[in-house]
Amino acid sequence: MRKRSTPLGQPQNLYALYRKNLFETPYAHTLLAIAGTPDAPGKAIGLAMYFFNYSTWTAKPGVYLEDLFVDPAYRGKGVGKALFAELGKVAEEKDCARIDWSVLKWNKPSIDFYENTLGATTMSEWMGMRLEGSQIQNLRKFRLASS
Repeated sequence: MRKRSTPLGQPQNLYALYRKNLFETPYAHTLLAIAGTPDAPGKAIGLAMYFFNYSTWTAKPGVYLEDLFVDPAYRGKGVGKALFAELGKVAEEKDCARIDWSVLKWNKPSIDFYENTLGATTMSEWMGMRLEGSQIQNLRKFRLASS
């Protein structure tokens, strides 16, 4: 995950936050792809980090894939497909209506994989929105007075 974070400008040392938010207070779940043999310890080569949401349109839960990462040395070897297969199993077990995720517009290899290999649909009618830091704090001005 640290390798993946660096190109996007994120801090390299996020381990304490990951540990807290994934294990102590699990806001998200993680599927890990491990390469190894029975005689040698495994090495993490991929991950799918997800959380559950709810759709009022379908009246069912859904899965939101927050991050998918496959070590570049293992890309094209079925690791991404295996992670999505496990994510699909989770979605089926929880009776989820869908799996949603975002992809950067310039990430053509990933978009091709999602559309051509997985059969994913591009959601062109939706646009991502975000509030961060001081923008979240600015929401305080909209709070209603308590009675």
